[in-house]
Formats: sequence, structure tokens, C-alpha cells
Amino acid sequence: MNPLSKLARPRLPSTAVGLTGSSAAVVSLDRRRDAFVVRRAGIAPLPEGLLLPGFDESNVTDTGELARVLAGLAESTGLARKRRWSVALPEAAARTAILTLESASASRAETEEMLRWKIERTFGAGADELRVSRHRLRGDSQGRARFLATAARASVLAEYESVFAALGWSAGLLLPRHMGEEQWLMRGGRDASDALLVSSHAEGFTAALLRDNQPLLVRSITCDPEDRADEFYRFLLFYRDRMNTSNDGGEGSSAVVGRMLVAGQGIEEDQALAIVEETLSARPRLLRAEEARLTLPSQELPFAQLAAPAGLAALAFG
Repeated sequence: MNPLSKLARPRLPSTAVGLTGSSAAVVSLDRRRDAFVVRRAGIAPLPEGLLLPGFDESNVTDTGELARVLAGLAESTGLARKRRWSVALPEAAARTAILTLESASASRAETEEMLRWKIERTFGAGADELRVSRHRLRGDSQGRARFLATAARASVLAEYESVFAALGWSAGLLLPRHMGEEQWLMRGGRDASDALLVSSHAEGFTAALLRDNQPLLVRSITCDPEDRADEFYRFLLFYRDRMNTSNDGGEGSSAVVGRMLVAGQGIEEDQALAIVEETLSARPRLLRAEEARLTLPSQELPFAQLAAPAGLAALAFG
């Protein structure tokens, strides 16, 4: 089950904006039979230093300037009249983790207390400083409860929301970029093999493994550009040595990655493939726009940069 499926009710907008530290992208999506068509889309660079993505620090240095850039981008793509948007936030602005409760709780209140403690310990901030979305996953092989949690500081989200308010936009869904990108791996139906997302950005990268259309392992890694390859290698070693065919991993049989999406900018497809092949002795199939049944208007608009906002826009269609 898609962990974001519940968020698609009530219906979400088919327009989305995606932000990174260096660019903004907008997408308007249509559905035709079993495929998606990008009706309108555009990418615009951001002035250096305008957006400084981070979990603990202020992100937007000039609210008015960012609003002007987004207004100009919406105008140039024919989306100036749109008021309802989903938003793919810069990856470093939020953190995602899978939380496992070590013991069964006697009540809902006890579960909430255990989750609050886990959230504060995992994200390094008090629960009252954060805005957290969570979704219950299947239990692990030992029957322990597992939750997918995404957190951002309330003060950071307020900065982005002030930009959208200045534009008259209603942003009903704000998620880190990798959650939009994951949608394309989840839409391929159930697969006997695992799926891998590598979403890179200036501050590092997020790697996520999916099994049966649910997150199995998620790591958001902040690192220097020269350290990305080594960090990705370590992530895959953990997956290889600890994950088996159970819901949560564990130790046992070998793990197999059959599909991979390389998104963002920082880790190239050939480099990611080489590291996966060296570590897992497997060469996964790269997910392209056409395989994801997504038609782009131009080759000048790369799937790697549009996958996040387009994935959130696709939630409008269930």
C-alpha cells in the first residue's frame, strides 16, 4: 500500500512546485488512460544564496524575492492563475526516518508517548518545535510496530508558507522531494525485487529502499560532494548485510534491487549503477520517464529534476 495514499483524499491539486537550493520547478499534470502527461512545466534558477536548505537553520533569505521568482515561473508556464499547489521541499529542509517501537504498548496514549520520545531522539528536537507527519507501516518480522515519520521544524515551514501566502497560493501538501520521487517507483505495481531511490542535492543525498511498495530503509545523509560515493556505498553495505525477505530486514537471505531511480543533481546514473553493481552484484533497471508512463513536453526538461513535483501532482489522480 502506498504510504501517501490516504493523503490523496480529499483530492489534491494536479499542480506542484519543486524547490532545491539552486532551482525551482513547476508542473501541471493530466492523466490519459493509464499514463500521465505533463501539460505545462518549467524550471528556473534561483539567485545564489536565496535559498539555503537546512533542517536547523533559516532557509529563505528573502521571502519577497523567492515569491517573485515563483510568480515569474508560474506566469511563463501559463500557471499564474493556479492557487492550489503541492510542494516538494528541498530535501535538506526535512528529515525522514522509519521508527520501530521496541515493545508493544498497552494503550493508544502509551503508543503516542513512545512515538514522541522516538521522534525527539531521532530528529534531535523537541516535539513542540517540529511538524511531523507519520504513517503506520507493516510490522516487522518480530511483530513490532513501525512508522514512517517525516519532520521539519515549524519555524522553517513557516518561512516557506509565508512565501506561498504572499503569492496567494494554498499549499495543502508539503513533503521532502524524495517522497514525490518515490511515487514513480511505487506506481510500477508490486515487484518481487526491491526498488531503490537515490535523490541527490547540494547538501548530500537521500537513499530509500522500497519493498512491496512500502519504505524498507531510508537514510538522509548530509555530506560533502566528494564523500557521496563512499556514503552511498556504506548505505548499500548495510542493506546487503542486514536486509532479508522479511518486512523489516534482519539477517538471512540476499537482498535484490531490481529497479532504481536516480534523481536530483549530484550523483550520476552511471556512478550509482557502478556502486550498486560492485556492492550487490546486481545491475538494476533504471527508471525512465517513459517506463514511469510519464510524457514530458521536452527533452530540455529532465525527468531527474521534475520527478519530485510531478510525483506529488500525480497524487491528485489517486
